[in-house]
Amino acid sequence: MDQLAAMRTFVRVVQTGSFSSAGREQSSSQATISKRVAGLETLLGVKLLVRSSRELSLTETGRVYYEKCIAILMELDEADADARSQTALPKGILRIAAPIAIARLVIAPLIKTFIDQYPEIKVEIVAADAHVDLIADGIDVAVRAKKLEDSSLVARHLFDNPMLLVASPDYLQVHGRPAKPEDLAHHNCIVYSLLSSVNIWHFSSKGENITVQVKGSFQSNNGDTNLEAALAGVGITQLPVWMVHEYLNNGRLTQILTDYTAASIPLNAIYPQNRYVPLKVRCFVDFLKKNLAENPMLM
Repeated sequence: MDQLAAMRTFVRVVQTGSFSSAGREQSSSQATISKRVAGLETLLGVKLLVRSSRELSLTETGRVYYEKCIAILMELDEADADARSQTALPKGILRIAAPIAIARLVIAPLIKTFIDQYPEIKVEIVAADAHVDLIADGIDVAVRAKKLEDSSLVARHLFDNPMLLVASPDYLQVHGRPAKPEDLAHHNCIVYSLLSSVNIWHFSSKGENITVQVKGSFQSNNGDTNLEAALAGVGITQLPVWMVHEYLNNGRLTQILTDYTAASIPLNAIYPQNRYVPLKVRCFVDFLKKNLAENPMLM
């Protein structure tokens, strides 16, 4: 048995969630994929996966083995790329994790250009606002609007994420327009519940930093949902410029407190801190940084 091929198959079964999906990727039958993973389990003398009619799950031993497989295969792929020379085209499956709004509005519009430039890379985006474990979930690179908090990861800064304070004209007509950040205490504020300081908004003006505690009748863990709530007139919210510029232009949203600058959140590309960074990851991060820097909507 080719143990390396079996390891790659095992990793893709875990990442895709089924033998059939991994089989389609590798142009093999479900039975062949299942047999390959079973052979790996026999070779190791341990159970890696628990199979049921509806889903697959890793055993505790399987999870540890899976994480080590990811690290081994990443280093092997990088060693192969270096051996072929720096001019070799990157290839393979690139798994990218990003919050839903970033995946939809920032990354997806660039994917065709990236694939045209690197035709041997297949892109898989895992869009979720909740935290994704890069190693456990087999993610090559994540794009996150937050500061790096894990020393086992590497962050490449892409751009600063300017936030705007917006509300619908209907909301402002009924409730009035705040003149200063402190006025937000008397407004219905829509907050993003995944932030560590959910109800604390930060502003600056003329060298002065201002912190305001806000409250409201609605919050969610998804930026698109907060955007729709603001469009519906629920209240005032903070959103990045690339999410709202269209609605500011067509008048469905109005920017408020324009004399104050809301706190900017850095957007970073995050990947595991390994000795070798896969060529496909390096190429994607470089591509993303270059193309985002040229996008006037992100400034």
